[in-house]
Amino acid sequence: MPKQDLLLEENHSARFNQDDYENLDFAGTNGYDQTINMDDKLWASISYLLPIFAIIALRNKDKRDRPFIKYHAVQAIAFSIVLLLLILFITIVTFLFGSISSLIWFAMLWPAYDAYKGNYTKIPYVTKYILKRGWV
Repeated sequence: MPKQDLLLEENHSARFNQDDYENLDFAGTNGYDQTINMDDKLWASISYLLPIFAIIALRNKDKRDRPFIKYHAVQAIAFSIVLLLLILFITIVTFLFGSISSLIWFAMLWPAYDAYKGNYTKIPYVTKYILKRGWV
């Protein structure tokens, strides 16, 4: 199956497998619009740092229609939820030493920087999950 068909197909979750994930090319060659402008990069990177901007981007039709912004906004929300659950778990297990666990938030800097460079960032498990669900 060609790579672009995997991402552009409406119901691709039934045909998605590990090999497809490993072979995905996120460099903008998946049949998407190849023009990633500075506005796209800014919205994508700030979505990781302040997830409220990811929600705003998904609510705004102009931003939602840009594949680069949509990809990073959805991934930023999913990654934020994962990190929040991890922080809550560490806080409960360590009996309120959660202030140390809040440093986990700095993990958001890596995908934010990568998005600002114009790359489609692959976050282990998170990217695979959102692709399998057909959210992007």
